[in-house]
Amino acid sequence: MDIDTKQVVGVEALLRLHGNALSPDRFIPVAEATGMIFRLGEWVFEEACRQHLAWLRDGLPGIPIAINVSPLQFRNRGFAKSVRGAIDHHFLDTNAIQIELTETALMEDIERATAVLAEFQSQGIKISLDDFGTGYSSLNYLSRLPLDKIKVDKTFIHRLHYDSASKAIIESIIALGRTLGLKIVAEGIESEQEFEYLRSRGCHQVQGFYVCEPLEGNAFTAWYRSGHAVRGR
Repeated sequence: MDIDTKQVVGVEALLRLHGNALSPDRFIPVAEATGMIFRLGEWVFEEACRQHLAWLRDGLPGIPIAINVSPLQFRNRGFAKSVRGAIDHHFLDTNAIQIELTETALMEDIERATAVLAEFQSQGIKISLDDFGTGYSSLNYLSRLPLDKIKVDKTFIHRLHYDSASKAIIESIIALGRTLGLKIVAEGIESEQEFEYLRSRGCHQVQGFYVCEPLEGNAFTAWYRSGHAVRGR
């Protein structure tokens, strides 16, 4: 959600196994270890494209869907081609899908990562650096990578109330991102206090339970049509 206009500017695809019985931090490592992550990743992209089309048919605007990408997927030589293939198969605009990558996925081979990201950007596909501040990236590399967004990890947000160091880190990330011309997205917002703090510090966008809890596609349509008011407003 845009923090000033309170309008929905995107959604994030969440992958769950057997409802909520198994969280991604349990089954994704298994999928990566067995090689299933590639088929699983292709299915996620296809499903996101299908859902985007379904929302368009329901009269919703073209809300971009962000997809988290495993480092193994990103390192696959055919990754960029498979993403564009899914988008073309459903006759979507390239801005329908956005890609979220962690620092781990990018830092192993920075030269190749830069080239792949530049290819995506040239096609109009936006890239977010996810969980920023929790990895080991170099600020020098950050200035070279063709990115569109930085996402502040929720662990910093959840410590706002009692940890001055987390506040300092958040404010530094926001200042850094704005200087580099990047959109700053804060994850895991759960209270009005967090929302207002981030707005006062110049954050661009927020996501989390305070805005909307995870929903299936049809439920999201109903929520959006209801006016998608921020909780408590």
